Amino acid sequence: MKCKVFISFLLLISIVFVQAQTSRNKIEINLPDVDGKIISVSSLRGKVVLIDFWASWCGPCRKANKGLKKIYDKYQSQGFEIYGISEDYNTNNWKRAIKNDKINWLQVYDEDGTIANQWQINYLPSNFLLNKNGKIVARDLKEDDLEKAIKSLL
Repeated sequence: MKCKVFISFLLLISIVFVQAQTSRNKIEINLPDVDGKIISVSSLRGKVVLIDFWASWCGPCRKANKGLKKIYDKYQSQGFEIYGISEDYNTNNWKRAIKNDKINWLQVYDEDGTIANQWQINYLPSNFLLNKNGKIVARDLKEDDLEKAIKSLL
């Protein structure tokens, strides 16, 4: 019983922490990339960033990757970055999808779904667009609207 209460308390604190960080425009996520190196969202400050939650088993995500690739290739040199967060259960499937989809932007792994839970991700794909100051300016934009928003922020 004490363990359940403690875990519930930790979860509540985590949610409050993320919401507090978001409300102060200091979004922080630190997750490992395909090589195990920790990549921080804050290291991208000064760029327009799309935080993209996806998984290899998600058909709509894989389709969205094609559109994201076009946008990334077009705007990356102008200060646009994608921070792709995998919600895969299996890292081999994730890495295979990166290769097959020719994903060339940052990819990190949310092994136990903690970040997705903190960000209240209820469906995939889900995304958040951050301005150069790291403030969330839009959520769940599709390809055309995403490109318009990126253009306006660069």
